Amino acid sequence: MRNWVSALIPALVAGMFANQAGAGEISVKVTLPQINTSEYHRPYVAIWVEKPDQSVQKNLAVWYSQKKTDKGEQSDKWLKDLRQWWRKSGRDQSLPMDGITGATRAVGEHALTFVEGKEPLANLPAGQYNIAVESAREKGGREIVRVPFTWPVKKAETAKAAGQQELGDIIVDLKP
Repeated sequence: MRNWVSALIPALVAGMFANQAGAGEISVKVTLPQINTSEYHRPYVAIWVEKPDQSVQKNLAVWYSQKKTDKGEQSDKWLKDLRQWWRKSGRDQSLPMDGITGATRAVGEHALTFVEGKEPLANLPAGQYNIAVESAREKGGREIVRVPFTWPVKKAETAKAAGQQELGDIIVDLKP
């Protein structure tokens, strides 16, 4: 019995560290541009991993107003303005989504990092994907930007796309 236990513990520890050592990473930088308008509202933003057919594989982040209504209910009424995300995933979600949803963000660059083996990237099958970023603003416009990538990450690389109005640069850094 003692030999079996003494052999098992090192194997388990090695397995834990081997899994972490090869963990791929996706960092997403989203720039929300300064928009000069008389009535500016922070945008609602959804960020997700989508398959080549544009179906949602994994939700990464959803930023929306966390204010309560007069009746004390969560104010997620305007999430429908994130049309692509809402139709493909949002309306089927129970909000707020733990670890995914958060408050709207101010103008500027916002960085998110996701690690292989941990939610929301846990069990992401190998293949071709897009990071999709959609923004919608009250009394403003709506825009979606897609950045293609391959999973799992074989070599470090950076992919970039830019919005025209509601989104600025979207930079995706991939690390093996």
